[in-house]
Amino acid sequence: MSSTESRLESRRSGAWASSLLLATGRFILIGAITFLGLLAVTFFIGRVIPIDPALAIVGDRAPAHVVERVREELGLNLPLYEQFVIYVKDALQGNFGNSVLTTNPVMTDIRRVFPATMELATLGTLIGALIGVPLGVLAAVKRGSIIDQIVRIIGLIGYSVPIFWLGLLALLVFYAKLGWTSGPGRIDVVYEYTFTPITGFYLLDAVLQGNWEAFRNIFSFIILPASLLGYFSLAYISRMTRSFMLNELEQEYIVAARAKGLSETRIIWGHALRNAAVPLVTVIALSYAGLLEGSVLTETVFSWPGLGLYITNSLQNADMNAVLGGTIIIGTVFVAINLLSDILYRALDPRTRAR
Repeated sequence: MSSTESRLESRRSGAWASSLLLATGRFILIGAITFLGLLAVTFFIGRVIPIDPALAIVGDRAPAHVVERVREELGLNLPLYEQFVIYVKDALQGNFGNSVLTTNPVMTDIRRVFPATMELATLGTLIGALIGVPLGVLAAVKRGSIIDQIVRIIGLIGYSVPIFWLGLLALLVFYAKLGWTSGPGRIDVVYEYTFTPITGFYLLDAVLQGNWEAFRNIFSFIILPASLLGYFSLAYISRMTRSFMLNELEQEYIVAARAKGLSETRIIWGHALRNAAVPLVTVIALSYAGLLEGSVLTETVFSWPGLGLYITNSLQNADMNAVLGGTIIIGTVFVAINLLSDILYRALDPRTRAR
């Protein structure tokens, strides 16, 4: 390579790196603005709902002077704009107050329950991606066939049927009738003294400890709710994969590859899917974020001790610190995953490198 070509290549690499850096900065700015908007929404929701935080702490029968003192300690007697400034400062420090239900700091409770939600959503996303992508590819290749219709019906059911109803039905069939899986919960009480949580991800902790009996027990609890979330994710991923693959199979490079005599297997899996994989990264990332924020009903049905069940129980007990804290964490994770997927899309798509 000549020195001129080397300089041109260096300039192109530098321009692409600068473009990626500017895009990352723009995404971070958008994320910061979105986070501030999330704080504003949760703050005003906490002030609009007909629940007095002071009464939730001291009870309805507390003397008026005690209620007033608690309101002063919470800063509820200050103007709204001052309360909002304090609220933002506390949120940035991870301080969401104490939970009325557990009396612990809300952030402490979230650190305890959030790994369970992440473990469930991660396994559900893996199931959805590993099955949904091949199904979407198959539906695109067999467009208009009975296979395509079956895949589309599977996706339609996943979109249409309420997830809590599927959860109850799954418990009835696979737990109550067939006995193939364990029921609600996360682990049997018999392993309470032989299994020690380390990371909060029970499957990983069991592997790290070499406790394979506990691993099998934990897996028997998680497989049913994870499969349910995986089916919900599968419906979305398979549909988007089919759409992306149909678009790729109509491109000129596919016609050229067939004219060169390449096998259909190589054309489909080595060329079309490879190009479709770039937008699929965003789809799978958003599906994962959706499972993190949308697993409330699943956790409630299966008594899964995650963030969704924590927020549900807190809401039923008027524990607004816990509800708003959990909502902010879920919203923050969703925004972060969304921004990360945009950055990965820009980094992986060759067309953006030339801009």
